[in-house]
Amino acid sequence: MGKRDNIYQQEIKVRKGKRYLFNRVVIFCNHIAVVCLLISYLAPYVSPENFSFIAFFGLSFPLLVATNIVFVIYWTILLKKKAFYSLVILLFGLPIIHHYVQFSFDKAPNKSKNVIKVMQYNVKVFDLYNWTHNMETRTKMFNLINAESPDVMCFQEFFSRDSSKFDNLDSIVNMQKAKFVHVEYTTEARLHQHFGIATFSSYPIISKGKIDFGYKSNNICIYTDIKYGDDTARIYNMHLQSIAFALNDYKYIEELEKDMEKEDLEQSKNILRRLKIAFVKRAKQADLISASIANCRYPIILCGDFNDTPASYTYHSISSNLKDAFVESGNGLGRSYVGKFPSFRIDYILHSNKFKAYNFKTIREELSDHYPVVTYLEVQ
Repeated sequence: MGKRDNIYQQEIKVRKGKRYLFNRVVIFCNHIAVVCLLISYLAPYVSPENFSFIAFFGLSFPLLVATNIVFVIYWTILLKKKAFYSLVILLFGLPIIHHYVQFSFDKAPNKSKNVIKVMQYNVKVFDLYNWTHNMETRTKMFNLINAESPDVMCFQEFFSRDSSKFDNLDSIVNMQKAKFVHVEYTTEARLHQHFGIATFSSYPIISKGKIDFGYKSNNICIYTDIKYGDDTARIYNMHLQSIAFALNDYKYIEELEKDMEKEDLEQSKNILRRLKIAFVKRAKQADLISASIANCRYPIILCGDFNDTPASYTYHSISSNLKDAFVESGNGLGRSYVGKFPSFRIDYILHSNKFKAYNFKTIREELSDHYPVVTYLEVQ
């Protein structure tokens, strides 16, 4: 029995030794996860023009949060105080986290007050090139718009042709109540084809303008002053710098999803380079828009495809003096992009204190690579 006891004791020591080494590795990984999460907290406040690497941590914010939650669960199961390590760091990030996940119990807007229904939608040129492989997609988009019947609609990647069935501008005006239009085209193609951005309003438009980004591109921001009752509001509609992935980049991402062991260093560098360029361009665009907002004397309703997440300098710069309709009245996981790249919330409806948001919703119809988002803004 003495010999068996010795063998048993030795086995226990070996197991404890292995468990000790494993936990040391876990602690090391926990340290890395915490440091990365702390860096991501800086992303909204540091311009990518100065330190672009921080923006990558901001982009990874949801993954970093999930990783630290796993560590909290692991140490809690082991009844270790180390669970508080990641937990405390996560609590510091709650102001950012609640821009990704939201639960709202607000009632419906007061019908006795003036209420403006707003839709934000990147329509991806109404499936002009049949990316969805469904000839009915454009009709379904129109049906969705008509069914929602918003008072204000902001569309990005808008497309219209001067004649034929693709005269989307006239078609939308004729089918619903928002008859006043502000449209700006960034590209004019043959056969009188126009690509750009459009704002539709059921309220009269009294002034129009656009923010000059300083160079010609497909990205644009326009503003439209509308008259509702005795008041005036300014509608901002914007489409900010995209990552501009090439076809090979999308193929590489698809292959990575299928084969996690696949590695192409040059292709990875190319993707990181495109991300960096986009971060910097969006930061410059956001600064110009933020300056325009600061100088606006009217209450603001702002819609747009930011091509950036809530843990970004772009979002923080533009939204710093505005409220986010999703944060105020949304529910569930904020997610508006449904393309090849990982899904994030990059489509926003923001507003001044003059309004209160109700019933924010994301319409889960995959007719574009973006979901439309809708909210009610009650005039205070």
